[in-house]
Amino acid sequence: MSSEKRGTIGSFALLGMTVAAVFGLKNIINNNAAIGLAAAPAFFFATLLYFVPYTLVTAEFVGLNKDSESGVYAWVKTSMGGRWAFLTAFSYWFVNLFFFASVLPNVIIYASYVFFGVNVELSQLWITVIEIAVFAIATWVSTKGAKWIGSISSLGSTAALGLTAVFILLSLAAVFGGVEFATAPTPANMAPDMTNFVAMWGFFGTLAWIIQGVGGAESVGVFLNDLKGGVKAFVRTVVAAGLVIGLLYAGSSLLVNLFIPEGSVAISTGIFDVFGAAFAYIGIPMEVSTRIIGLILLAATLGSLMMWTSAPIKVFFTEIPEGVFGKKIVELNEHGIPARASWVQFFIVVPILVIPALGSGNLDDLLMIVTNMTAATSLLPPLLILLAYFMLRKNYDDAPRGFRMGSRKLGLAIAVFLLVVFCFVLVCGTIPLDQPLWLTLVYNVGGVVVFLGVAVWWYNRYISRLRKSDPEAAERELRPSVLDLME
Repeated sequence: MSSEKRGTIGSFALLGMTVAAVFGLKNIINNNAAIGLAAAPAFFFATLLYFVPYTLVTAEFVGLNKDSESGVYAWVKTSMGGRWAFLTAFSYWFVNLFFFASVLPNVIIYASYVFFGVNVELSQLWITVIEIAVFAIATWVSTKGAKWIGSISSLGSTAALGLTAVFILLSLAAVFGGVEFATAPTPANMAPDMTNFVAMWGFFGTLAWIIQGVGGAESVGVFLNDLKGGVKAFVRTVVAAGLVIGLLYAGSSLLVNLFIPEGSVAISTGIFDVFGAAFAYIGIPMEVSTRIIGLILLAATLGSLMMWTSAPIKVFFTEIPEGVFGKKIVELNEHGIPARASWVQFFIVVPILVIPALGSGNLDDLLMIVTNMTAATSLLPPLLILLAYFMLRKNYDDAPRGFRMGSRKLGLAIAVFLLVVFCFVLVCGTIPLDQPLWLTLVYNVGGVVVFLGVAVWWYNRYISRLRKSDPEAAERELRPSVLDLME
């Protein structure tokens, strides 16, 4: 981006963009279904202790790479070289594969409410068949570069945000109108269950869902160079955004159990029960409100699904060095989409859809499995970025940059704290104690080991070939790019 276009975003605009990008009521429903009212304080503290400092970490990488529109590959390459940068970029795409497994069951649920007004119970076989068919159609449509996809996604997302605002206003009106909470938000009810090891492990594993819910710092930190007022305004805005997001998540988490008691919110249909009860308070029948809610969520989800089938893989191939993958697979079609790569992605996702279906008894069980795995794997990319930040402050803190998060000791302390938390939560989330052991080993642990192992092997293969053809280029690729700034 040229310099004359910098400094074009105001603090209030960035605050609004940040809240819209991060906040989502479905995250609240999922976490309430898993840990009840304990989600309220967990959301608030996760926002302050993770979102705010992590956003400042990404901003520091942006400041270090101020002359380029950098992404995660460039950030990690700054202090750890190309191998770790590739692994991080690969992890972002890899996490997206499990995202499909968590979003496709919701497509079935939302469509069921639109057409039938209720969630029609289906066998695991039919759920899996429909998921694969929907994903095949989404892949085909996305490779055609249909511009209307973005319009549907934007319209659905805007309507979903509006729906969220209406829910919050209706719930607050009910509270001030004298409606008593189905489950009162008392300190005792908001405390996590720590009565036994299984409950404690489950709570810490669910923190991955919380952290995923307040994610999105990568999309915020890149605006450091575009914000009016510079670094000071950016820090103020990020802290303010963190407080707003934390309060919204915490407050909305309390409102979930205004009409529906804790323990009665299902991960599959909870959003319809909770929203429907709020609309019923003003006289709108649930059979009407749930169809409208289903239509809005279906439009937003289908648009998002079709965008995410092609956009992440296109970004992934754009960031990584030329030659890592063959020319055929990264080749763009006439619509600017890597069609072959999109279909390879489709065939990789199919077993990711099939395996959890074999270990689940119903749709709620399936959503718990895939949501948990999606949240756990989503910790990998930020964990690697935090590791790169630790190495930056430890080894290259003298590198010139327009912004740094406090002193070297403060930066290292924050990085170490977040790395320890992420590693612990990642282990708890990847190895849940309430699902079959074979499923944990094959799907959770096996999925991470296989995909990351393939990534390391593939990159080492690329470097070996590059060393033979151009040794200097291979060394440049493996060398931390911050060294170029310090020469």
